Amino acid sequence: VLDFNDPFSTEVKPRILLMGLRRSGKSSIQKVVFHKMSPNETLFLESTNKICREDVSNSSFVNFQIWDFPGQIDFFDPTFDYEMIFRGTGALIFDDYMEALARLHLTVTRAYKVNPDINFEIFIHKVDGLSDDHKIETQRDIHQRANDDLADAGLEKIHLSFYLTSIYDHSIFEAFSKVVQKLIPQLPTLENLLNIFISNSGIEKAFLFDVVSKIYIATDSTPVDMQTYELCCDMIDVVIDISCIYGLKDDGAGTPYDKESMAIIKLNNTTVLYLKEVTKFLALVCFVREESFERKGLIDYNFHCFRKAIQEVFEVRMKVVRSRKHQSHVQKNKRPTPNGTPRMPL
Repeated sequence: VLDFNDPFSTEVKPRILLMGLRRSGKSSIQKVVFHKMSPNETLFLESTNKICREDVSNSSFVNFQIWDFPGQIDFFDPTFDYEMIFRGTGALIFDDYMEALARLHLTVTRAYKVNPDINFEIFIHKVDGLSDDHKIETQRDIHQRANDDLADAGLEKIHLSFYLTSIYDHSIFEAFSKVVQKLIPQLPTLENLLNIFISNSGIEKAFLFDVVSKIYIATDSTPVDMQTYELCCDMIDVVIDISCIYGLKDDGAGTPYDKESMAIIKLNNTTVLYLKEVTKFLALVCFVREESFERKGLIDYNFHCFRKAIQEVFEVRMKVVRSRKHQSHVQKNKRPTPNGTPRMPL
């Protein structure tokens, strides 16, 4: 049995910084995506005047820190340790619109000087009230303005990714999925495993989901359709809700999601949704045509091979982390003592 938590406690977690203006929706995004809070409940959240930090470790791949920066904090103050903040950052998410563009430019240029490897993710948030045409026009305008500002500063090499988001639909989950995937070194391996799995099983589309947050950490190489993604999220909610009611023992013992978790939902368009547990935090959700699902035995056998391959990916990562921990321990013992005598190994 693999332990998917302890070996990674020594690993440096990448940070995702949430930045924007006051009341731009940063805290609401965090609560909806990672705390299963309903969008309507976020209306009663109070504004904070301090940096809020949270570790997110729902699975061995979704393993990072979220830092929520209040809009009123001036992180360009000389006393603000921006080098410490940006140097350990994997992604920087900035939301809001016009009045935030100048602040966005300052944030990006300062962060890039400290850490050129940061991924810059721009959430054009609260777009649920806009028409589709207005959304596209808004994104095009922000994209043009932001990149023009960078070009004027001679920073054309900086890449900005843009997302239209709202907490009232699944767009915020899909956007966070894209952000998190960039922080997963094993992503190409996971995508390749999914491609092999679907091509040998007659499956149309497959996602590897983090069950708690409904972030998909990997999918196959076929394009992602928003409606397909929404159906997957709804299926996960149904499975967890029903399991919480009927899947626990009489005394409430057990967990609503375990190695026996599995679900089949037949849609009215000759498509079958198939969910299988991969680890205690991850689920595979597939779209299969009814005629292909008649060969369920083949799909289950290929899934067994896929699950075994995922566990091997975890094992390799564990070995890397343990090796780094050992090297760090050896280097620490090699450091000289205050009197100049080398430390003896333990």
